[in-house]
Parts: sequence; structure tokens; C-alpha cells
Amino acid sequence: MRIFMLGATGTIGRATRAELLARGHEVVCFGRTNVDRIGDVANARSIERDGFCGEAFDAVVSCMASRNGLPRDAWAIDHKAHSLVLQAAKKLGVKQFVLLSAICVQKPKRAFQQAKLAFEAELIASGLTYSIVRPTAYFKSLSGQVARVQKGKSYLIFGNGKLTACKPISDQDLASYMANCLVDRNLQNTILPIGGPGPAMSPREQGEHLFQLLSKSPKFRKVPVALLDLIIFVLSALRLKDKAELARIGRYYVTESMLVWNPTTQNYDADATPSFGNETLQEFQAKLIKGEASVDLGEHAVF
Repeated sequence: MRIFMLGATGTIGRATRAELLARGHEVVCFGRTNVDRIGDVANARSIERDGFCGEAFDAVVSCMASRNGLPRDAWAIDHKAHSLVLQAAKKLGVKQFVLLSAICVQKPKRAFQQAKLAFEAELIASGLTYSIVRPTAYFKSLSGQVARVQKGKSYLIFGNGKLTACKPISDQDLASYMANCLVDRNLQNTILPIGGPGPAMSPREQGEHLFQLLSKSPKFRKVPVALLDLIIFVLSALRLKDKAELARIGRYYVTESMLVWNPTTQNYDADATPSFGNETLQEFQAKLIKGEASVDLGEHAVF
């Protein structure tokens, strides 16, 4: 297939591009830097002129997302840019769209979740064959404490460390799943929550596994959620709007599980959260410890 790809420079994007190429697809990546075709993803004219170039494509695959989740960035990228690409794709006769979304949109309390949902709705109504992939958690998001624990420091947990749980999935496994959406009809015209192999893990369990890998006695430091509430209050009082919003996003992630939400029971359901792939978080972190893998945490270091 001939694929028009967005978000190819991010961690998941790079893995997905490599997987698509390995399967024999032709991939044309569009974005602001370090891609095949350079242009403005938030400008309709640039998308058509510099991106699609009037050429034929079989599908769009998007791993694109706003960098920080702040409202203006989220609505510009997670919604508007995707919407403009969708319009251009329909105009040129593209038949399929595979979107990397996020499982946290199930309970949309923040602007970036609302922006993602708004585009999801547009995609569903577009008439294109669609796959909306909602992964649970990324390895890089859960590896921010490996270095500090290696140095003998405690593992930070919020509350008792059991407030949330997730089924993290590796970059490669998620990339493989994204590529499967192009050819597996069971993965088309549907919303796809997906996690990695193994049972759901709480932050405390993640910490315990890390200490085992390092052959260290577990040492945890509990951080009260109320501290985040205080930080949000202070930042809001100081009218530091963006910083307050980032703190609210952080609070969301330490109090909400990244699992399928059951609206009937009003609970997260680990058993209802599908699993895919082979690599576990512990296997990945073992490679990190041995220096066989690396991770660019960026803005994704979530405890």
C-alpha cells in the first residue's frame, strides 16, 4: 500500500514507519522537520501542496499528537491538523485512515482529550474505513524512575501506589498493531483499546519489579495527591494558566487508570482491556539497566 504518514518523528511514529516499511508498504512522511515532505500540518494549503502533492495514496496513518496537551496546542494539532488532513485525504480519494489516539479519552476531563474525541467523531463520520487505536500506556512513560532507583533513591508513588493500573505496550508491539489495522478487517471501523502482554500493574507493582531487576530491597516514598491539588491551587492563584493545566494533566494520570472504563459498573476493567504483543515492561527495563536500550523521556515521565 502507499501510505501518507503523520507523526513519523516521534517514538511511536518511528517504530510504526519502520514496521510499515518492513512489511513492504511505501511510506511518505509529512511534517515540519526530518521527514520526506516538509510543510505545515495545520495549514490546509500546505497539506495539499507540500504533503499530498495531488498524488494517490491508499491510506493515512497518523501517530501525530500535541506535544504538551495544553488547550491551544491540543486543538491545533489533535483536532484541527487532523481534520484538515482528513479533508484533503477525502478530496484525493484516500479510502482508509489509521489513527493513534489514547485510552484516556474515555473520561475526557482535559482539553487534549476533548480535542482527540472531537476528531475521532469526525473520522467515524467521514465515510473512510477507520481504525482508532487507543493504547493504555507506553514504556517510556513508565521508565522515568529507572535511573533514580539505580542511584539508590526511593521509588516515588502517589498515595499508596495502588490508585491506578495499566497494561503498558512496547513501541514495536504497538507499531505492529497499527500496521495490522491496514489489512485486518476485524480491526477496521472500530475503536481499539489495546495494552501489552501480561496482567495490569499498579505503580507499586511496577516499582517492586524494578527493585527485583536491580536486586535491591524495595524503598518507596509516598507522595500525597493533595500535594498536586495544592500546586494546582497556587499556580492558578498566580495566574500561571499553562503550568496549572500541566499540573492538572499530571494529576489526571496519577489518579486514573489506563484501562478500559466500564460505564455500567463505573470502574476500570483490566479483564476487558485487550492485550497484544510479546515484550513486557520488565523485559524492556532490564535492557535499559544493561544499556541495551535507551529511552527519550521528554515530556512523558509519568510516575
